[in-house]
Amino acid sequence: MKRRDFLEKAIMGTAGISLMSYTLPFAPSVKGANDKIVLALIGAGNRGTGTIISTCKINANVVIKTVCDVNDLKAAKAIAEIEKELGYKPQHATDMKAVFNDKDIDAVWISTPEHWHALATVWACQAGKDVYVEKNPTISIWEGRKMIEAAEKYKRIVQVGFQNRSAPYAFSAREYIKSGKLGQIVTVKSYNMLGGSKWNPQPDSAIPAGLNWDAWLGPAQYVPYNPNIHDMESRGGWGNYWAYSGGVLADDASHVMDLARFVLGDPGHPKSVYGWGGNYAWGSKKETPEFQSITYDFEKFTLTCDSGNATNYMKKTPNNIRMDPKLFPDWRTNATRTEIYGTEGLMYLGRHGGGWQVKGEDSVLIAEGGGVFPDPDHQKDFIESLRTRKKPNGAVEQGHLSATLVHLGNIAYRAGNKQLFFDGKSERFIGNDEANKFLKTAYRDNYRIPEKV
Repeated sequence: MKRRDFLEKAIMGTAGISLMSYTLPFAPSVKGANDKIVLALIGAGNRGTGTIISTCKINANVVIKTVCDVNDLKAAKAIAEIEKELGYKPQHATDMKAVFNDKDIDAVWISTPEHWHALATVWACQAGKDVYVEKNPTISIWEGRKMIEAAEKYKRIVQVGFQNRSAPYAFSAREYIKSGKLGQIVTVKSYNMLGGSKWNPQPDSAIPAGLNWDAWLGPAQYVPYNPNIHDMESRGGWGNYWAYSGGVLADDASHVMDLARFVLGDPGHPKSVYGWGGNYAWGSKKETPEFQSITYDFEKFTLTCDSGNATNYMKKTPNNIRMDPKLFPDWRTNATRTEIYGTEGLMYLGRHGGGWQVKGEDSVLIAEGGGVFPDPDHQKDFIESLRTRKKPNGAVEQGHLSATLVHLGNIAYRAGNKQLFFDGKSERFIGNDEANKFLKTAYRDNYRIPEKV
């Protein structure tokens, strides 16, 4: 089937009165364990589609009413996949405000590019919807504080897609450290050492049919369509631009540092950050750096993060190890590991599976805890939180603190590879007006988060 034929066939009947021919088991609100929970997907890429389908499969009485995306092709594919996997056909919306105004919908699943995460979350809270929002939850420190304020004011559940916070092996690693068996923590090293290649610019082009480019840009400043930013079928290259993302550091590295914070007992903001980075590996002209090395001062210990797309010989934990609690990766070439150095031992910690191991003198194995990919645990926790109103694993408060590590590292780089001192209470840099300019991004009219949410 040709792409255009597929698109037209899948989209037909997904909006307006044509939906009346489909019978969906919707309930108007969350009341208890036996009531239906109605979700809407906002951002219909592969990740969002796959995770919301999984959530419906592993939790009872959870359904999807609406798929919202400004890209008709991606929406059509998501709708077709949901119908195939779940046996019913959700409707298509192109404006997320239609989702927020729908009284049937209890919660939204936000899987847009990063620059939409905060505004969509605030709008959802204001509309009385609970929220699951993918990482990185923000593109600025100010946005994170507004998300917290919105969740608190409107009494909403907001879970960030830092799935390791629901991993049983993360809890056991946290308990091991808390017990004192690792000794005094002196330094922590997080890695996000991924492969890559040179980024090449492309000329601007015509906006593809089936895409509302202005709405895709949303809060970001208007620019002509460019295929390096957006792709109709794949994720696209928006992660290479500051307007839409925090780069590689905001992608996989945010998971690694969030997990490190979690097992360390969730320390608050660091007192300073030193950041170095650049496009020295491949010589790309993209905005976000190919590689970064960052040091955070937590007063009693340091945390470092080395992150980028420059080490093709490093690999993420293989899927077979991620799904087997008896297996552990080769830590030496594991791309997304964390090393926690205590006075009594060294803990290796895997991201999204891989478990943890503690080694002592002569590499003697002291302790270990197996672990598997935590997506299902996180999805179950979200639905449980909706029904019980308990604070979810990966609540927005901790998501903001972890996201701030990303922003601090990026701001240090953008301010000239400097050391910056940070006041955690005011969430501002001390004595550096240049760095403070990066605390809040610029927004377009009609796409602004208000000072008072």
